[in-house]
Amino acid sequence: MNNIIQILKEDYQRFPVDQTYSIYAQDVFFKDPLNQFRGVERYKSMIGFIKTWFGEPKMDLHEITRSEDTIKTRWTLSWTTPLPWRPRIAIPGWSELKLNADDLIIAHIDYWDCSRLDVLKQHFVS
Repeated sequence: MNNIIQILKEDYQRFPVDQTYSIYAQDVFFKDPLNQFRGVERYKSMIGFIKTWFGEPKMDLHEITRSEDTIKTRWTLSWTTPLPWRPRIAIPGWSELKLNADDLIIAHIDYWDCSRLDVLKQHFVS
């Protein structure tokens, strides 16, 4: 298996297309400011939703570090919302990924550097 850091870097570059789901444990725990669930199949569904409904989604990776069983990433997620005025939305944030002994991700927790209200407001500010 390739180095998990390299796999993640490549996944971020092509997000949300062709993600490497094999690096996740089957019962991975996922949490972000809008969702909380368990299971790689639910995670795939969430990525599929982004791919289908978000225009031009992009995940810019700014930093990635590993310390023992924890990987931290800093990123900006952006997309064009399918509204008539097509606002471009950006969420800066970071992720904490916990690994098991087999280097599979068992927890993926996302944090935003802005509030949900700040994200909503971006849809209406020109």
